[in-house]
Amino acid sequence: MALSREQLAQRVAAELRDGYYVNLGIGIPTLVANYIPKNIEVMLQSENGLLGMGPFPLDEEVDADLINAGKQTVTAVTGAAYFSSAESFAMIRGAHVDLTVLGAFEIDQKGSIASWMIPGKLVKGMGGAMDLVAGTDNIVVTMTHASKTGQSKLLEACTLPLTGVNCIRKVVTDLAYLEIHDGAFHLIERAPGVSIEEIKEKTAGRLVVDGDVPEMKLA
Repeated sequence: MALSREQLAQRVAAELRDGYYVNLGIGIPTLVANYIPKNIEVMLQSENGLLGMGPFPLDEEVDADLINAGKQTVTAVTGAAYFSSAESFAMIRGAHVDLTVLGAFEIDQKGSIASWMIPGKLVKGMGGAMDLVAGTDNIVVTMTHASKTGQSKLLEACTLPLTGVNCIRKVVTDLAYLEIHDGAFHLIERAPGVSIEEIKEKTAGRLVVDGDVPEMKLA
């Protein structure tokens, strides 16, 4: 069975390591804040000027002035810091973010990503995505494996305007966890109950399956 948005966030949270500074993109990535393992400490960074985001607030905790880059209300952990977006982007461009989690429209087998616009549709702008893919070596993309009409989002070459070129190495979809290298998607884990055949069918790019592929372990 395909993973839910919450399960995607859970699997991505397994990539966090103690002491990391982490930037969470808009959409599914923001949910990762709710699944940080209890045995580690990370500091979540937002390009709008907050270091130390906590999970989404309960109704009684909502502060309309405390938001993430997607304009959602958030909480702040002990030790959080507030600063200008210029300083926040200096942190990103200076390679001080250890892990970035992004959504995407398309990913290709060379690690290029298209995440910011679909021609003919309203576009609010690039946001911080271009800076994040250029300033962070460790990037995890999380997305659905295919569109609502069944078209693969894991392609031989992206067809939409690019956010970054040859910069993505890890992808967590609702069907699988894959790593990108040597011009191919390498299947590392599959979602519980999802067959390798289904993943092959919904992957348009080159897919490498090496031996047995274990199911994801979700907390």
